[in-house]
Amino acid sequence: MNPETERILQLRKELHQYNYQYYMLNAPTISDQEFDHLMHELQQLESRHPEMADPNSPTQRVGSDLNQNFTQVEHRYPMLSLANTYSEADVAEWYHSVEKGLEGEPFEVCCELKYDGLSISLTYEDGQLVRAVTRGDGVRGDDVTANVKTIRTLPLVLAPGQGWPSTFEIRGEILMPWSVFEQLNAEREAAEEPLFANPRNAASGTLKSQNSAVVARRRLDAYLYYLLGEQVPNDGHYENLMEAGRWGFQVMIRQVTSRKGSTPSILKVKTLDEIYRFIQYWDNERKNLPVATDGIVLKVNSQRQQRALGFTAKSPRWAIAYKYQAERAKTRLLSVSYQVGRTGAVTPVANMEPVQLAGTVVKRATLNNEDFIRSFDLHIGDEVFVEKGGEIIPKIVGVDASNRDFFAEPVGFITHCPECGTPLVRVEGEAAHYCPNDTGCPPQLKGRIEHFISRKAMNIDSLGPETVDAYFLRGLIHDVADLYDIRVEQINGTGSRERSARKIVNSIAQSKEVPFERVVFALGIRFVGETVAKTLARRFKSMEALQQATLDELLQIDGVGEVIAGSVIRFFHDEANQRLVRRLREAGLQMALSEQQLSEQSDLLAGKSIVISGVFQHHSRDEYKSLIELHGGKNVGSISGKTSFILAGDNMGPAKLQKAEKLGVDIVSEEEFRMMIGEQ
Repeated sequence: MNPETERILQLRKELHQYNYQYYMLNAPTISDQEFDHLMHELQQLESRHPEMADPNSPTQRVGSDLNQNFTQVEHRYPMLSLANTYSEADVAEWYHSVEKGLEGEPFEVCCELKYDGLSISLTYEDGQLVRAVTRGDGVRGDDVTANVKTIRTLPLVLAPGQGWPSTFEIRGEILMPWSVFEQLNAEREAAEEPLFANPRNAASGTLKSQNSAVVARRRLDAYLYYLLGEQVPNDGHYENLMEAGRWGFQVMIRQVTSRKGSTPSILKVKTLDEIYRFIQYWDNERKNLPVATDGIVLKVNSQRQQRALGFTAKSPRWAIAYKYQAERAKTRLLSVSYQVGRTGAVTPVANMEPVQLAGTVVKRATLNNEDFIRSFDLHIGDEVFVEKGGEIIPKIVGVDASNRDFFAEPVGFITHCPECGTPLVRVEGEAAHYCPNDTGCPPQLKGRIEHFISRKAMNIDSLGPETVDAYFLRGLIHDVADLYDIRVEQINGTGSRERSARKIVNSIAQSKEVPFERVVFALGIRFVGETVAKTLARRFKSMEALQQATLDELLQIDGVGEVIAGSVIRFFHDEANQRLVRRLREAGLQMALSEQQLSEQSDLLAGKSIVISGVFQHHSRDEYKSLIELHGGKNVGSISGKTSFILAGDNMGPAKLQKAEKLGVDIVSEEEFRMMIGEQ
């Protein structure tokens, strides 16, 4: 295999991972420009090596943000992504390609702001919103209608007599305003919860919430930018948007007036110079907007001409996105400090001379890990380039070593934990360093307590991170078992404080009734999440049996691999953890499945992999997932030849139905399933 074909395989692997981090985890690790650069490199290499053609290459698909907790709906019109460019020269190339494609026919271009949010498709019938679907993979997306209806700037019912078609689709972007985003992150920081990286991630995470009340509290906004249907009023895209604005849709952002004058956020032009002026104007003025934007979208205005120009496999030829460069500043690296997280992961942080960047003063930037530091050959005192580009935590993207002092000290990663002094370890195959002292390192101890009291674990809602920190510093608690020894008088409560102290003690006592599987999760065993904890609890049925489980027994469990099994073995072989579990047992926590749980458990679905799809009458989707696990089955998110059957409710996605028929997978109705598990 030659170097270019090896590079193709490497790029495909990297881009698939970046797509997953961006769309599924909402945690991008590289900038849009870096991603587009890698994608362009892959496209060029694939064009030179047709023998390497692969229908699953990142160049052949649109990134997916599908969430299996929602019903999937197929788009009537595919939602394709736009080709990106970062230079006026590329804009000119696109403009001239349109001229050529239209064979010299005059055309107009609609210039619009490119909002940095979550794409949405809204369907209206007889003037009422009937469906809201995310972009998903471009062919089908998640039905998030209930959540979208909480957005106050979106009309649920259109005023009569406005001339809207009986059926139409309008597309746009769901956004979280800067003011809401900053307030939300301030609240999360106070609760010591992870911060959202940017408004787009916050909006995406909010819209995918299973609780519409949470969505309503987050005060999302929406701007619409494309009208589709058989009876749209005009051939002109710009004219259709203005018409939609009269129907009650928010299609234009408020105007911003500066010394340069005022330019609307949507403008119809004819020449390249007019396009350039629009781009240049909004490069600065977008920083004054209430929502995040990251570029400009250019569209051929006439829909007739759009149809004539057509599409490539991935994007329309009649539109392009111009992306603004991420804002960058130069400052000096003063020092590097290190933070220890709940799992013991050690994160280096750059401390810099304060510098103004993207509207805020920046003093700190993440350095990720040792490999990141080495890649830049960082020295204390270096002049470094910092980018924010919408990210809350800035990052160093380059170093100017031309002015480096000859005696400058290189940045070397620490060898011992900055909190407890324990030698750090680096697990093979991982980039991070860890402090292994999980029973004596203060940040880890406090982190384990905060995990223990969290809602999905022991749900001790009267306690919070600040209270945990205060009790830890006072010596009231050192580990989670100490919680059950706290007395009202120890909290120093009098008057209203006594009532608060009594509430805390009562809430801790009530947690003793939390089911066994959540106790397993609350222990904070590394790599054992909520689902694995439930699996372990139902397989071994008691803490004693789980403690005595062998490696072979653990590896026989579906979904438990060597990493998880090894972590469970190490946890229960540690003497400090053994003492901890013993004290929790003595405190009265549930250390085994209840009699009712044991009586309800069965092997009726043992060995079966089941996909859930649709809307149900008797139970929610989550309840059916629990029932499948209770009867020995396995929940899976996608259909394959190994799928045993699909539990199908109303409105099952057509794509899933088609795939099931193709693979010969059985469809089981809600009533049939209830009979299968003995509910009827």
